[in-house]
Amino acid sequence: MTVERATERGPRPRRRPGIQETRGYRVFQGVNAIILTAVVVVTLYPFVNIVARSLSSESYIIAGQVNLVPRGFNMDTYQLVLSDSMFWTNYRNTVFYTVTATAISITMTTCYAYVLSKKHLKGRSALVGIAVFTMFFSGGLIPNYVLVTSLGLKNSVWAIALPNAINVFNLLVMKAFFESLPGDLEEAAAVDGLNTYGILLRIVLPLSKAIVATMVLFYAVAFWNSWFAAFLYLDRQELWPVTVYLRNLIAGATGAENVGAIAEANEVQAEATLKAVTIVLTTLPILLVYPFVQRYFVRGIMLGAVKG
Repeated sequence: MTVERATERGPRPRRRPGIQETRGYRVFQGVNAIILTAVVVVTLYPFVNIVARSLSSESYIIAGQVNLVPRGFNMDTYQLVLSDSMFWTNYRNTVFYTVTATAISITMTTCYAYVLSKKHLKGRSALVGIAVFTMFFSGGLIPNYVLVTSLGLKNSVWAIALPNAINVFNLLVMKAFFESLPGDLEEAAAVDGLNTYGILLRIVLPLSKAIVATMVLFYAVAFWNSWFAAFLYLDRQELWPVTVYLRNLIAGATGAENVGAIAEANEVQAEATLKAVTIVLTTLPILLVYPFVQRYFVRGIMLGAVKG
């Protein structure tokens, strides 16, 4: 009789181990969902507003009638910016600076972090202390400018890439990741005849794709959005990245050659729409790349920050 009743009722649903579906837990899930939804809305609202402004007519923007939906659909400003040769020159510079500086940074950070992960290294504590010291103290703006100038790095990509080649936070995260790898693998590789460089290139790096992809994302976003170093060390307009182009628009010193002609033709100022269009075009590449790297982001940070 007992077996028949159990058969009629069917198998019991499995519960997730370690989590009890209590009332308090359900309340926590609901509150957590509400908070995260609010964070997403607050994060997306400014960008959606900028996109709407970039597609709206100037009169609606000045009147404050543009919120999340474009008013008076207008593509003239996009044509204006995309027809400006200096915009494409600065855009090409940004791509070159980002790729070069990211390659240098990821190479130096990986080598430094791998060295610091070796607990038997003599002077390891001093090297870690030097790196951590730079997180809280720096030489200052004027000494840095004098140093970069005296080294002959002005008006070159090296003025942007070398002073910011190693981010200490990224270094410490990568160091923690390398320390979490099994030491037996490196010992076995050493027995097979691999030297230190061979172990790093053929054993460690193939196992570190998640953390390397995360660091590439961090450095690429930082260099892509950076403008102050270029503004400080690059004197010629044809060497500027697109972020300096955008900075000049926001500051009122527009770099587009045809702004006056467009404004006279439409009898309105195109400044507000021009800023929005340039912001959208500047952030678009990062938004397109991020979804392909995002799956490595959480894994790389968790593996590099959590010690088991």
